Amino acid sequence: HFLCSFSVAKAKSKSILVQMVSAAGTGYAFNAKRNRLREKMVLRKHDPVVNKHVLFFEKKKIRSI
Repeated sequence: HFLCSFSVAKAKSKSILVQMVSAAGTGYAFNAKRNRLREKMVLRKHDPVVNKHVLFFEKKKIRSI
């Protein structure tokens, strides 16, 4: 009888999936996992379109993991 009077809140996940987009403007992107509490990610990785290492910036959150 006590369970019907309130609903149990769901805990938030600790990590999220985000989309990383190339700063070279090629449109190349990949997904990465990061901690929810950290600031937005910036990575230096290989962009196969220009065949160079470029910066990748976090564009948007895809979903919680």
